[in-house]
Amino acid sequence: MPQGKPNSVPEDGLTTRQRRNRPLLMVHTGEMKGKSSAAFGTALRGWNQGWSIGVFQFVKSAKWKVGEENAFRALGQVHEQTGQGGPVEWHKMGEGWSWARKQGTESDHAAAALEGWREIVRRIGQEQHTLYVLDEFTYPLKWGWVDVHEVVSVLRERPGHQYVVITGRDAPAELIEAADLVLRTEKVKHPMDAGQKGQRGIEW
Repeated sequence: MPQGKPNSVPEDGLTTRQRRNRPLLMVHTGEMKGKSSAAFGTALRGWNQGWSIGVFQFVKSAKWKVGEENAFRALGQVHEQTGQGGPVEWHKMGEGWSWARKQGTESDHAAAALEGWREIVRRIGQEQHTLYVLDEFTYPLKWGWVDVHEVVSVLRERPGHQYVVITGRDAPAELIEAADLVLRTEKVKHPMDAGQKGQRGIEW
């Protein structure tokens, strides 16, 4: 796609504008770092467009304050105070999901993951966000905590103009098939191979 132009145009009856603005299902998978970072880059651009951003982290510990979380919470405050950008919500499974207002659900990860997915389904039905970042959501799918067939069905049939990006290793084949955009990160070299631990500003 040189200069952002497609090599061919399908005969789908859509206008150029309709095709350009079609909401996408995106999957970032693969063994190397950068999957979540790419998703948050998409969210940053969406925020700049005034989109409502909903981030749902399915695996990361509630005690791990990643840099993107702090940055997006600050952007949410900017929107509240100035109207610039769009609203931001950030939820983590390890916190027991903020809407549930209960602690301790991290002791039952499968139930917590399913609870998170049920909330996302509800929000999609209500068209609550423009962009959903389902961070590390491939793992609950891989482990059988959430049914992949249901996920694909809900995402394929989502109403309105809602974008979804899912990150994590080992994305199921059904999800990859349903997605409009799939990237697969490949490790060529990493400092951890030489025994170096993660760094501030690079890993978090």
